[in-house]
Amino acid sequence: MIRPKALLLDFGGVIVETARRPSWAAELAAEVHELLVRAGCDGLGVEDVESDILAGARADSYWKDSTSRQFDPEEMTHRRFWADFVATDWPAQARALVGVEATPLCRRMGELRSGRKTRDGMEELLAACWERGVRPAIVSNALCGAVHRDYLTETGLDRLFAAQVYSDEAGVRKPNPEMIWLACRALGVDPADVWYVGDNYDRDVVCGARAGAGATVLMVSRSTDEIPYRVRQTPQATVEDPRGLLNLLEETWT
Repeated sequence: MIRPKALLLDFGGVIVETARRPSWAAELAAEVHELLVRAGCDGLGVEDVESDILAGARADSYWKDSTSRQFDPEEMTHRRFWADFVATDWPAQARALVGVEATPLCRRMGELRSGRKTRDGMEELLAACWERGVRPAIVSNALCGAVHRDYLTETGLDRLFAAQVYSDEAGVRKPNPEMIWLACRALGVDPADVWYVGDNYDRDVVCGARAGAGATVLMVSRSTDEIPYRVRQTPQATVEDPRGLLNLLEETWT
Protein backbone atom coordinates (compact mmCIF):
# COMPACT_ATOMS: atom_id res chain seq x y z
CA MET A 1 0.00 0.00 0.00
CA ILE A 2 1.52 3.31 -1.09
CA ARG A 3 1.55 6.38 1.13
CA PRO A 4 -1.11 8.48 -0.62
CA LYS A 5 -1.05 12.18 -1.42
CA ALA A 6 -4.86 12.28 -1.62
CA LEU A 7 -7.75 10.18 -0.34
CA LEU A 8 -10.76 9.97 -2.67
CA LEU A 9 -13.97 8.82 -0.97
CA ASP A 10 -17.35 7.71 -2.21
CA PHE A 11 -20.26 9.48 -0.47
CA GLY A 12 -23.05 6.99 0.28
CA GLY A 13 -21.81 3.94 2.16
CA VAL A 14 -18.41 5.48 2.93
CA ILE A 15 -18.85 9.02 4.26
CA VAL A 16 -22.47 8.48 5.28
CA GLU A 17 -24.81 5.61 5.96
CA THR A 18 -28.16 5.96 4.23
CA ALA A 19 -31.57 4.57 5.12
CA ARG A 20 -34.51 4.63 2.74
CA ARG A 21 -37.55 6.57 3.98
CA PRO A 22 -40.69 4.47 3.37
CA SER A 23 -42.91 7.50 2.68
CA TRP A 24 -40.60 9.26 0.22
CA ALA A 25 -42.52 8.42 -2.97
CA ALA A 26 -45.90 9.43 -1.54
CA GLU A 27 -44.50 12.73 -0.26
CA LEU A 28 -42.80 13.51 -3.57
CA ALA A 29 -45.89 12.50 -5.55
CA ALA A 30 -48.03 14.93 -3.55
CA GLU A 31 -45.63 17.78 -4.36
CA VAL A 32 -45.40 16.86 -8.05
CA HIS A 33 -49.18 16.53 -8.32
CA GLU A 34 -49.59 19.99 -6.79
CA LEU A 35 -47.10 21.34 -9.34
CA LEU A 36 -49.12 19.78 -12.18
CA VAL A 37 -52.43 21.10 -10.86
CA ARG A 38 -51.09 24.65 -10.55
CA ALA A 39 -50.00 24.50 -14.18
CA GLY A 40 -53.44 23.27 -15.28
CA CYS A 41 -52.34 19.72 -16.14
CA ASP A 42 -55.31 17.32 -16.05
CA GLY A 43 -55.67 13.57 -16.19
CA LEU A 44 -53.26 12.40 -13.48
CA GLY A 45 -54.19 11.51 -9.92
CA VAL A 46 -51.69 11.60 -7.10
CA GLU A 47 -51.71 7.78 -7.02
CA ASP A 48 -50.75 7.70 -10.71
CA VAL A 49 -47.88 10.08 -10.06
CA GLU A 50 -46.60 8.01 -7.13
CA SER A 51 -46.80 4.78 -9.14
CA ASP A 52 -44.82 6.28 -12.00
CA ILE A 53 -42.21 7.79 -9.67
CA LEU A 54 -41.63 4.34 -8.15
CA ALA A 55 -41.51 2.75 -11.61
CA GLY A 56 -39.02 5.37 -12.78
CA ALA A 57 -36.81 4.81 -9.75
CA ARG A 58 -36.85 1.04 -10.34
CA ALA A 59 -36.03 1.46 -14.03
CA ASP A 60 -33.22 3.86 -13.10
CA SER A 61 -31.80 1.21 -10.75
CA TYR A 62 -31.73 -1.36 -13.56
CA TRP A 63 -30.16 1.23 -15.87
CA LYS A 64 -27.40 1.93 -13.33
CA ASP A 65 -26.57 -1.78 -13.12
CA SER A 66 -26.30 -1.95 -16.89
CA THR A 67 -23.96 1.05 -17.11
CA SER A 68 -21.47 -0.69 -14.83
CA ARG A 69 -20.74 -3.03 -17.73
CA GLN A 70 -19.61 -0.07 -19.88
CA PHE A 71 -16.07 1.28 -19.78
CA ASP A 72 -16.95 4.98 -19.81
CA PRO A 73 -20.67 5.43 -19.07
CA GLU A 74 -22.34 8.83 -19.10
CA GLU A 75 -24.65 9.94 -16.29
CA MET A 76 -28.41 10.18 -16.52
CA THR A 77 -29.56 13.78 -17.01
CA HIS A 78 -32.20 15.18 -14.69
CA ARG A 79 -34.48 15.87 -17.62
CA ARG A 80 -34.14 12.35 -19.02
CA PHE A 81 -34.98 10.80 -15.66
CA TRP A 82 -38.22 12.73 -15.31
CA ALA A 83 -39.32 12.94 -18.95
CA ASP A 84 -38.35 9.42 -20.02
CA PHE A 85 -38.24 7.25 -16.89
CA VAL A 86 -41.12 8.73 -14.86
CA ALA A 87 -43.43 10.66 -17.19
CA THR A 88 -43.13 8.61 -20.37
CA ASP A 89 -46.90 8.13 -20.82
CA TRP A 90 -48.09 11.36 -19.23
CA PRO A 91 -49.98 14.00 -21.22
CA ALA A 92 -47.61 16.16 -23.26
CA GLN A 93 -48.03 19.23 -21.05
CA ALA A 94 -47.32 17.29 -17.85
CA ARG A 95 -44.29 15.58 -19.39
CA ALA A 96 -42.93 18.91 -20.60
CA LEU A 97 -43.47 20.52 -17.19
CA VAL A 98 -41.51 17.92 -15.21
CA GLY A 99 -38.86 18.06 -17.91
CA VAL A 100 -38.19 21.76 -17.38
CA GLU A 101 -38.48 21.38 -13.58
CA ALA A 102 -36.29 18.27 -13.57
CA THR A 103 -33.32 19.62 -11.61
CA PRO A 104 -35.26 20.92 -8.59
CA LEU A 105 -37.39 17.76 -8.69
CA CYS A 106 -34.27 15.56 -8.59
CA ARG A 107 -32.99 17.61 -5.69
CA ARG A 108 -36.27 17.20 -3.83
CA MET A 109 -36.29 13.48 -4.57
CA GLY A 110 -32.82 13.16 -3.07
CA GLU A 111 -33.87 15.04 0.04
CA LEU A 112 -36.94 12.89 0.61
CA ARG A 113 -35.71 9.48 -0.49
CA SER A 114 -33.10 8.72 2.18
CA GLY A 115 -31.99 9.74 5.62
CA ARG A 116 -28.22 10.21 6.10
CA LYS A 117 -25.88 9.79 9.02
CA THR A 118 -22.13 10.40 9.03
CA ARG A 119 -20.28 7.15 9.63
CA ASP A 120 -18.57 6.85 12.99
CA GLY A 121 -14.92 7.85 12.84
CA MET A 122 -15.21 9.85 9.61
CA GLU A 123 -14.37 13.24 11.11
CA GLU A 124 -11.39 11.71 12.93
CA LEU A 125 -10.20 10.18 9.65
CA LEU A 126 -10.48 13.45 7.73
CA ALA A 127 -8.72 15.47 10.43
CA ALA A 128 -5.85 12.97 10.51
CA CYS A 129 -5.50 13.21 6.73
CA TRP A 130 -5.07 16.99 6.85
CA GLU A 131 -2.54 16.68 9.65
CA ARG A 132 -0.47 14.33 7.49
CA GLY A 133 -0.78 16.38 4.30
CA VAL A 134 -3.24 13.99 2.64
CA ARG A 135 -6.04 15.88 0.90
CA PRO A 136 -9.49 14.25 1.09
CA ALA A 137 -11.94 14.59 -1.79
CA ILE A 138 -15.26 13.08 -2.81
CA VAL A 139 -15.89 11.05 -5.98
CA SER A 140 -19.50 9.90 -6.04
CA ASN A 141 -22.29 8.89 -8.37
CA ALA A 142 -25.36 10.99 -7.66
CA LEU A 143 -28.68 11.74 -9.30
CA CYS A 144 -28.32 15.17 -7.68
CA GLY A 145 -24.97 16.02 -6.11
CA ALA A 146 -26.43 19.21 -4.67
CA VAL A 147 -28.16 17.07 -2.03
CA HIS A 148 -24.78 15.74 -0.89
CA ARG A 149 -23.29 19.23 -0.88
CA ASP A 150 -26.19 20.44 1.27
CA TYR A 151 -25.64 17.64 3.79
CA LEU A 152 -21.92 18.40 4.07
CA THR A 153 -22.62 22.10 4.57
CA GLU A 154 -25.26 21.43 7.22
CA THR A 155 -22.93 19.11 9.15
CA GLY A 156 -19.82 21.25 8.70
CA LEU A 157 -17.98 18.46 6.89
CA ASP A 158 -17.62 20.52 3.71
CA ARG A 159 -14.60 22.33 5.21
CA LEU A 160 -12.76 18.99 5.45
CA PHE A 161 -12.85 18.21 1.71
CA ALA A 162 -10.54 19.77 -0.86
CA ALA A 163 -12.82 18.89 -3.80
CA GLN A 164 -16.16 17.27 -4.55
CA VAL A 165 -16.91 15.43 -7.81
CA TYR A 166 -20.48 14.26 -8.48
CA SER A 167 -21.58 12.37 -11.56
CA ASP A 168 -24.62 14.50 -12.42
CA GLU A 169 -22.40 17.60 -12.45
CA ALA A 170 -19.59 15.85 -14.36
CA GLY A 171 -21.85 14.18 -16.93
CA VAL A 172 -20.14 10.80 -16.45
CA ARG A 173 -20.57 8.11 -13.81
CA LYS A 174 -18.46 5.41 -12.21
CA PRO A 175 -16.97 3.03 -13.25
CA ASN A 176 -15.95 5.61 -15.85
CA PRO A 177 -12.34 6.35 -14.80
CA GLU A 178 -12.85 10.01 -15.72
CA MET A 179 -14.58 10.46 -12.36
CA ILE A 180 -11.33 9.74 -10.52
CA TRP A 181 -9.24 11.60 -13.08
CA LEU A 182 -11.40 14.71 -12.60
CA ALA A 183 -10.65 14.70 -8.88
CA CYS A 184 -6.95 14.09 -9.50
CA ARG A 185 -6.74 17.03 -11.91
CA ALA A 186 -8.55 19.25 -9.40
CA LEU A 187 -6.05 18.29 -6.69
CA GLY A 188 -2.99 18.34 -8.95
CA VAL A 189 -2.01 14.74 -8.17
CA ASP A 190 -1.35 11.66 -10.26
CA PRO A 191 -3.88 8.79 -9.96
CA ALA A 192 -1.00 6.52 -8.93
CA ASP A 193 -0.56 8.69 -5.82
CA VAL A 194 -4.13 8.38 -4.50
CA TRP A 195 -6.25 5.87 -2.67
CA TYR A 196 -9.81 5.49 -3.89
CA VAL A 197 -12.32 4.20 -1.33
CA GLY A 198 -15.79 2.93 -2.27
CA ASP A 199 -18.34 0.41 -1.03
CA ASN A 200 -19.36 -1.37 -4.27
CA TYR A 201 -17.46 -3.79 -6.46
CA ASP A 202 -19.10 -3.09 -9.84
CA ARG A 203 -18.84 0.70 -9.59
CA ASP A 204 -16.03 1.54 -7.16
CA VAL A 205 -13.50 -1.28 -7.31
CA VAL A 206 -13.75 -1.40 -11.10
CA CYS A 207 -13.42 2.38 -11.34
CA GLY A 208 -10.30 2.46 -9.17
CA ALA A 209 -8.67 -0.25 -11.26
CA ARG A 210 -9.53 1.42 -14.57
CA ALA A 211 -8.28 4.81 -13.37
CA GLY A 212 -4.93 3.41 -12.24
CA ALA A 213 -5.39 4.48 -8.62
CA GLY A 214 -2.41 3.76 -6.39
CA ALA A 215 -4.71 1.66 -4.25
CA THR A 216 -8.41 0.81 -4.29
CA VAL A 217 -9.96 0.15 -0.89
CA LEU A 218 -13.37 -1.42 -0.33
CA MET A 219 -15.24 -0.15 2.74
CA VAL A 220 -18.03 -2.50 3.72
CA SER A 221 -21.58 -1.09 3.77
CA ARG A 222 -25.12 -2.46 3.59
CA SER A 223 -24.95 -2.56 -0.21
CA THR A 224 -21.49 -4.10 -0.67
CA ASP A 225 -22.80 -7.62 -1.24
CA GLU A 226 -25.43 -6.46 -3.75
CA ILE A 227 -23.33 -7.35 -6.81
CA PRO A 228 -25.36 -7.49 -10.06
CA TYR A 229 -22.77 -9.66 -11.84
CA ARG A 230 -19.29 -11.10 -11.39
CA VAL A 231 -16.48 -8.56 -11.13
CA ARG A 232 -12.92 -9.70 -11.81
CA GLN A 233 -11.17 -6.65 -10.32
CA THR A 234 -10.28 -6.88 -6.62
CA PRO A 235 -9.45 -4.20 -4.04
CA GLN A 236 -5.98 -3.89 -2.56
CA ALA A 237 -7.57 -3.82 0.90
CA THR A 238 -10.95 -4.14 2.62
CA VAL A 239 -11.95 -2.23 5.76
CA GLU A 240 -15.09 -2.30 7.88
CA ASP A 241 -15.43 1.41 8.61
CA PRO A 242 -13.62 4.80 8.67
CA ARG A 243 -11.59 3.80 11.72
CA GLY A 244 -10.35 0.72 9.89
CA LEU A 245 -9.37 2.96 6.98
CA LEU A 246 -7.48 5.28 9.34
CA ASN A 247 -5.60 2.32 10.80
CA LEU A 248 -4.61 1.30 7.29
CA LEU A 249 -3.40 4.81 6.50
CA GLU A 250 -1.42 5.00 9.72
CA GLU A 251 0.56 1.95 8.64
CA THR A 252 1.84 3.93 5.65
CA TRP A 253 2.61 6.97 7.84
CA THR A 254 4.84 5.00 10.21
